[in-house]
Amino acid sequence: MAKSTENQELLKRSSLYREFLAEREEILRHKWIESEKAGIDVGFEEALTGWMLKHRSEWRKRRHAARQCV
Repeated sequence: MAKSTENQELLKRSSLYREFLAEREEILRHKWIESEKAGIDVGFEEALTGWMLKHRSEWRKRRHAARQCV
């Protein structure tokens, strides 16, 4: 049990994991927007692909710039 808690704490401090969570949140937001437009659930894979092709590069640039200001 202690090992599991230790691993969870390590994950919380991991910048890679935090970046993954932030990207996932953006993809889910994109999925919601695109699903609303389409009037159906577009699915995670379609949303992921669309977000990566249309928004990921700019999102990363903005995120990187925001971290530089802190």
